[in-house]
Amino acid sequence: MINVRKIFSVIFVAAGIIAFAGCTKGFTELNTDPNKIDKVTPGSLLTPTIYGMSNYFTIRSYDFTWEIMQVGLSYGNYQGSTGGVHRYEVTESAGNGTWNTCYKWLRNLTEMELAADVYNAPVYKAVASTLRAYIAGILTDSFGDIPFSQALSAEEGITQPVFDTQESIYVSLINELKAANQIYKAGGTMTGNDLLYNNNVESWRRFNNSLLMRMLLRLSKRTELNTLTELRSIIADPAEYPVFTSNAQAALVKISGQSPYDYAWARRQDYVNFHAMSSYFVDMLNQLEDPRRALFMTKGSRLVNNQLEDIGYVGIPSAHSGDESQFNYNPSTPNGDLMVHTALGTEIIEVIMSYAEVEFIKAEIALLDANMVAAEEAYKKGVTAAVTQWKNGVMPANYFDNQEAAFNGSMEQVLTQKYLALVFNDYQQWFEYRRTGYPQLPKTPYMWHNGVMPTRFMYHVDVRRFNANNYRMAAERIGGDDVMTKVWWEK
Repeated sequence: MINVRKIFSVIFVAAGIIAFAGCTKGFTELNTDPNKIDKVTPGSLLTPTIYGMSNYFTIRSYDFTWEIMQVGLSYGNYQGSTGGVHRYEVTESAGNGTWNTCYKWLRNLTEMELAADVYNAPVYKAVASTLRAYIAGILTDSFGDIPFSQALSAEEGITQPVFDTQESIYVSLINELKAANQIYKAGGTMTGNDLLYNNNVESWRRFNNSLLMRMLLRLSKRTELNTLTELRSIIADPAEYPVFTSNAQAALVKISGQSPYDYAWARRQDYVNFHAMSSYFVDMLNQLEDPRRALFMTKGSRLVNNQLEDIGYVGIPSAHSGDESQFNYNPSTPNGDLMVHTALGTEIIEVIMSYAEVEFIKAEIALLDANMVAAEEAYKKGVTAAVTQWKNGVMPANYFDNQEAAFNGSMEQVLTQKYLALVFNDYQQWFEYRRTGYPQLPKTPYMWHNGVMPTRFMYHVDVRRFNANNYRMAAERIGGDDVMTKVWWEK
């Protein structure tokens, strides 16, 4: 069993850049002397971690996930290009920022645990476990085997940590989440600034257990671990494992746009000017007559007799030839008010984990158990939650009267709606596609890798330089440090 008390100290690589690289230079040790951390309270570390992670992954969902999952495509600056993430070009440095950012904020969680011991505040040890599972889960799902048990242990003299297997990491994180549930259950208080839940311990417990559901389902192909049986037990016992039951309980970070909680994009034009919505994504929403169209995007237009004519919601083809002159219309582009409101101070939502995801997990399990009544109920709750979680999101009373939206009992329908629900949720669309193969994304001759989607990021370049032996062993174990290598839970 991994000793969670000793993981995630701090390693800094290069001046001013926090990035785990396993190197032997540029380290700053974490001060572990309780007498010297009396100025750090566990609550003071919470909001910076939440805000830092939600802001970073809101941008990454736009820069990376939108493209690889054909939600929105680079537009206006790729004319004539044959590359780009929407064509499945994932460069060797594509994951460097994720590596750096995740290890950076994991450091805070170690400090939070140490401070929780000093101040006798066990709830913050549980909060640290919840957030560690969230952050380390993204890391291992993005890369596969990663430094974990010895990660960030420079103060112990470990500057070249081993790479733990993804299986051992998942087992450890799942066990941490179960233990955290019991700490939350025992009660306690939280103090300080909590941007996510305003110090509501029960809400943290629901987030913890909802995240546990996600991680158990992610291992659905690894039948030897029997995680689906565990998941069924959690669903059947909401008293012992309370989870999200509404959007109000979900891990949705509310950002005002006013300092220090600036929007993820400093300028509105950086969000609206460089993407067009994918015709695959837009057409799917058009068929559903989905109210999220107005929330997510503008309407397209065409110049007719020197006047712009409204042509409704229309995208551009996924992984097109690169010749943008072929489009004789202005496609739908991102609606700036969703993420960078014109009226500074207007609240927007950044997604860590949604209530909709919990309902879609329940729907998938119900389908596996051939319980169509429960599956339909969860499906409808999931779709409704996915629409109404957004500001001004209103669910039409007749939404499910549409033949495209009416529950048909298929796994494809449930997972396709889950895809829509996971918009702006870090890399979750990508992870779920790799797990399930849904939705059925378009393929074109202009895609790299013969139209087969990349399944991971390559390790940070500094790891290859400064932790060469452990890097080499990990790369050999996973089947090669390549973007097409499948991680353990995919196999």
